[in-house]
Amino acid sequence: MYRPNTPWTWAFVLVTTAQAIVVLSMESYIFARFQESLLAGKEHPTIPLVKTIPTYLTLFIFGFLYELVLVYDALRLKNTIQVIGLCFYNCGMLIYASIQYDQVNKAITGLRDWVGPKTHEALPYIAPQDDVWTIIRPYILAVPCIIAFFTILMSVIAWKLYDEFAWTIYKHISADLRMKRRFLTFQIYIAILKFDFFFFLGFTVQFLVIVTNVTDTEFGLTIAAIPITVLILFMASFWTRRENKFGMVITIFMYFAGMAYFIFKLARMYQPKHKAFYLPARKNLTSFAVITIVLIVLTIINACFCTANFDKGLKQHVMKRKIGGEEEKMDNMTELPDLKPGHAPVSSRMTID
Repeated sequence: MYRPNTPWTWAFVLVTTAQAIVVLSMESYIFARFQESLLAGKEHPTIPLVKTIPTYLTLFIFGFLYELVLVYDALRLKNTIQVIGLCFYNCGMLIYASIQYDQVNKAITGLRDWVGPKTHEALPYIAPQDDVWTIIRPYILAVPCIIAFFTILMSVIAWKLYDEFAWTIYKHISADLRMKRRFLTFQIYIAILKFDFFFFLGFTVQFLVIVTNVTDTEFGLTIAAIPITVLILFMASFWTRRENKFGMVITIFMYFAGMAYFIFKLARMYQPKHKAFYLPARKNLTSFAVITIVLIVLTIINACFCTANFDKGLKQHVMKRKIGGEEEKMDNMTELPDLKPGHAPVSSRMTID
């Protein structure tokens, strides 16, 4: 089991862990105070505005726990690209936290001024005299500031880790510049797939939890998108490592289908006929949809480059291989060997094309 073994790897782990603890503690307090403000004796689940803050908390929990998993994975594999990607991932969380201010304010205001759809009488879900917004407002403002501070720290540490991992990558790939470029393309592609998973799932969860009154067909398609997305991302990594061109063609086609789906959802949120259904979470869904579309475009581009690099000698670096009669296990996700003082490096130099 991997354990950080340098000051900078430990620093990256500690900084991301501290960020998760601080932000999730504040979000939990915001959630608890919001739940206390809801008037007793009312049925809340059918009101989309009531779900706004719980959905934020759920996605923050999932987002930061998933980030910690990616941090461990990046350091274990000595994947510089994934370390840099985590800094951009944190920027995405910063954007999400910034949107929270306006969304929560609208949710609380809407619940105070709630009017019965049939009786048109005032039926507040939060007492007008309750000062819940005044209490939680400083915490909501503090969350993006805290994430921004930790993003800067992560970026500085990532720069140091880039230098630290450089020699390990050189030792793994040797001096073949073209092979290093192919390996870099593969690393970028695998890293993007891992970030795709969070934003795909994050969009879908928000849609299912907050958005109501959509057609059964659209709701069913959204539910079906979750297992399909997981399967596509898993098979994308599987076909790439095994350099299967037919599988990659199918995968790239599915990427285009996924991009069409998100463009459709993005346009639908702003159509006059349907926009009312999406208003409680439209900013959240828009940010996730836009980031996801950008990631899909990057994924398609890198998938094409990876496919073009098939059958050029890279496969042996990302699969199991035998050296000197003993099997040397190379991790399926590009794990690199440790270089420790006093251990002679095993030569793995390849012939330059």
